[in-house]
Amino acid sequence: MQRIIFTNARGQSVELKSSAPFLLQSVDGLGDVDADIQMQKAPFQDGSTYIDSVLQERAISIEIAILTRDTTTLLQQRQYLASVFNPKLGPGKLRYENGETIREIEAVPDGVPVFPSGRENRGPIFQKAMVNLLCPEPFWLDEFSTSEKMSYILGGLSFPLRLGTKFAQRGFKKVLHNKGDVSTPVTIEFYGPATNPVVWNRTTGEFVRVNRSLGEQDKLVISTEFGNKSVVVENADGTTTNVFNWIDLESSFWQLVPGENLIEFGSDSDSTKSRVVISYKNRYLSV
Repeated sequence: MQRIIFTNARGQSVELKSSAPFLLQSVDGLGDVDADIQMQKAPFQDGSTYIDSVLQERAISIEIAILTRDTTTLLQQRQYLASVFNPKLGPGKLRYENGETIREIEAVPDGVPVFPSGRENRGPIFQKAMVNLLCPEPFWLDEFSTSEKMSYILGGLSFPLRLGTKFAQRGFKKVLHNKGDVSTPVTIEFYGPATNPVVWNRTTGEFVRVNRSLGEQDKLVISTEFGNKSVVVENADGTTTNVFNWIDLESSFWQLVPGENLIEFGSDSDSTKSRVVISYKNRYLSV
């Protein structure tokens, strides 16, 4: 059974399902998103060279029937629906449920809900409505983040030399699984002590390094989300300090590619107390 819950920036929510007062009649846009195919053409080239595919915003249309026992309640519910889907409030959260599938997406009402007239659309105790939403990012997300804590290992490389030379390295390694359809950004939490800590995505060959020493009580948080990249230190009182300038210039704000990703953490200090927590949400093209 389908169920949709929209929560606006003010915290107001409306639940659309197969019963009154807000009956979900139909929803479009759960899967279909246009793609802009990026091509490049050189002089005298036959055809073009494919560069990339960029997805457009997701448009979702919802048809609703407001069902009540009297006209007074009908008018109140109609007013409430318009209040929740208020485009002036900006983005809200759209939650979709169907059996065991639960996905969420950020959505902005594309105008005030439409309440059509006519005998087939409204009466003393019912009113049909149409809500149009626009999702800036087209991806459906998991309800909760997946958080993985890196486990401590001690390993090394031995060479058959007479001197018995051994190069040892302490670090953290773990395979993270991106079960989504596309790459997804991560939130990296560094817990000291650590000196010049670095996290590699060995699968893609990218890394992010901080040129700074972290104390045992320090917590550094890095977000690799496109358009919302950040590097902050969380202070003891809960406030944050922007430390973007700590990032090594050769770093990349990498993402997890679909499938398995081998992640490794290391630092210039030799401490087993250091730890890293990586959080992410799988991204899907459809529900």
